[in-house]
Amino acid sequence: MNLPPNKGQTDSAVLYQRALEVMPGGCSRNTILRKPHPLYADYGQSCYLVDKAGKSRIDFSNNLASLIHGHAHPAVVSAVTEQLLKGTACTLATESEVRYAEHLCSRNNGFEQIRFVNSGTEAVMCCLKAARAYTNKSGIAKVEGSYHGSYDYAEVSQIATPENWGDANRPSSVPVVYGTPDAVLNDVKVIPFNDPENAISILNNHADDIACVLVDLLPHRVGLSPVTQDFITEIFHWTRRNNTLLVVDEVITFRTRYGGAQDCYDVRPDLTALGKMIGGGFPVGAVAGRRDIMQLMNPLSRHYLFPLSGTFSANPITMVAGLTSMEMYNESAVERINTLGKRAREGIAEAIRIADVPFSVNGAGSLFRVHVKPVIPGNYRAAFLNADEARILNTLLDYLFDNGLMLIDTCTGALSTAMTEKEIDIACEIFLDGFREIKPLLATQSAA
Repeated sequence: MNLPPNKGQTDSAVLYQRALEVMPGGCSRNTILRKPHPLYADYGQSCYLVDKAGKSRIDFSNNLASLIHGHAHPAVVSAVTEQLLKGTACTLATESEVRYAEHLCSRNNGFEQIRFVNSGTEAVMCCLKAARAYTNKSGIAKVEGSYHGSYDYAEVSQIATPENWGDANRPSSVPVVYGTPDAVLNDVKVIPFNDPENAISILNNHADDIACVLVDLLPHRVGLSPVTQDFITEIFHWTRRNNTLLVVDEVITFRTRYGGAQDCYDVRPDLTALGKMIGGGFPVGAVAGRRDIMQLMNPLSRHYLFPLSGTFSANPITMVAGLTSMEMYNESAVERINTLGKRAREGIAEAIRIADVPFSVNGAGSLFRVHVKPVIPGNYRAAFLNADEARILNTLLDYLFDNGLMLIDTCTGALSTAMTEKEIDIACEIFLDGFREIKPLLATQSAA
């Protein structure tokens, strides 16, 4: 890396004290918090992120899986710089929006039309609202524990615990935010992951009310195990029989295949929510899917049922950054990064074996997740960490962070194309050292 440390920089501890005065918790997103204070970034370059103390780390978080090409890719920087000179937003359409829409639709034959919004949360929200408008039903079904952003109806059951999650075959609708209306909870039916028999039984009990079934094909919070073909097929056929839509959340998983994780399955969703990496490092979301459903958003259509607009939707900065990034993320780039992802999962699994710790690792494509479990969990309840497991995981994460690795706080990694085998192998060595470091803690816990 060629950039020098920022001379005269403000210390992170001092910055945090200032931040506490003007922001609750000293931040606008909880994911940056750590004790005794968050660290503040100085700059990122390629697959490395440097904090204000000059410490460099290999970035396996990539802003929570949103930076597919790492930091400050020259092609993206060039495209955005050129657009900056023309303006950042305007009350006219731009060619960049059309070109980017054409590109994304070309990647997946289920993307007959697309509309851009500003976040993954907003994309999911729009999918659910479109499903309601299309079916004239209000209910939503979703998988227990799945994260789909902060929209009331999408976040139900996101942080369920053994104290409130109810029967495994009939999961409870658990709110995230205090004061969530009962009407929201009543409208959201929670189904167990990869359990088609019980899922279909729940759906049958509410068939007249459910507008869509919302599914993440590789749900991070559920444990990063893929949806089975049997599960998604049963859900899809149920939706065909019951005037219901299948909505797939590919905000994270679109990176795993050229046309998204759905390319692994023999069914096509009616609507897909996109976000994160398709913004090229800028805020973005998108809704893509069947033309007849998307036309509900068309004010020129006779079936205009869903007004949708946004001041910064399809702003030209995001459009040119996203198009540049996704054109570079072609089939060969996807194959290469997925090969690195496989190398990472195999290397971490080998480190677990050598260190002889009761951990496991899974994932797909360019994603991996390390579990404080000897067996890869198959659903949200199996992946749930008790207090002792959470403490062990946090100790491991602290060790990895202090020794040069940045990960998502579930011990999940999202690779970037800026990485090579060198970074993967270094990471696996640090994991091995980390497993060995925390092994005495595991022995103490076992004795207790």
